[in-house]
Amino acid sequence: MKVGIDSYCYHRFFGEVYDEQVPPPKEMTFEDFIQRAKELEVDGVSLESCFIPRFDSGYLSEVKGMLDEFGLDRVFAWGHPDGLEGGKNEKMFDEMIEMIDHAQAIDAKVMRVVGSSLMFRFEPHEPQIERLSRIFSEAVKVAEKAGVRMAVENHLDFNSDEILRILQNVDSPYLGINFDTGNFVRVLDDPIQAMEKLVDHVYATHIKDLKIQQGVPVNAWYFFSCTPIGGGGIVDNQKLAQTLEDNGYEGFLAVEIDFLHPDYNNDEDSAVADSIKELRRIARAVEK
Repeated sequence: MKVGIDSYCYHRFFGEVYDEQVPPPKEMTFEDFIQRAKELEVDGVSLESCFIPRFDSGYLSEVKGMLDEFGLDRVFAWGHPDGLEGGKNEKMFDEMIEMIDHAQAIDAKVMRVVGSSLMFRFEPHEPQIERLSRIFSEAVKVAEKAGVRMAVENHLDFNSDEILRILQNVDSPYLGINFDTGNFVRVLDDPIQAMEKLVDHVYATHIKDLKIQQGVPVNAWYFFSCTPIGGGGIVDNQKLAQTLEDNGYEGFLAVEIDFLHPDYNNDEDSAVADSIKELRRIARAVEK
């Protein structure tokens, strides 16, 4: 079982600071992130396209060379924040298709995609599922030619039954799921039960652990805020990892932090490092 990091852990350092957050003490470049992944001795990285500064072939070749030199598995992650907007944004569909070539350029075999988001969570789901099933049925034809498997994320939008319906509607090995442990909690879907339903379709992961943030409205998305993996949160990530291991999962466990709980003093880097240590322990435990 391999361990990795999603670059979104450092979104403040890339310039994306939520209204509820303070600015970071320093900035980070895309190359800084890859170097930090090397220092943490992880096996893989999930690279959010919104933080990649350029997509020209020369630059992507340099990125591929850096990843190859450091021996890092890679997922190309497209769609932050709202992806296909529930299937209503044709321009974003065109962008997603274009990104398949960029994923191929850095030799990413999996590309995370986003169909909807929190912004559309309370719009009727049936029309979204219908539109997204149709869109992904077209997109997998391009993905298959490129040899890139798409992995739709549960992006604070759909529960596991709804995600499964989309996957079954498309019915292609070139569409699976980027399984986000914390986001299922945030839509009040048990991640263990969700994993049991979806494990055959998991191509990539976002491994979160969550704690309730006192004083935050229950209907705020960050009411469940991130804690380091193993930091006393509510998600049984070892059980999730065991289910993946038992099913022959070949990807990596990618820690992701979006809104760090205030108990951890805005120190995402330490939270990432602690999470990596715990994920390594989990990986050893599930492989026994």
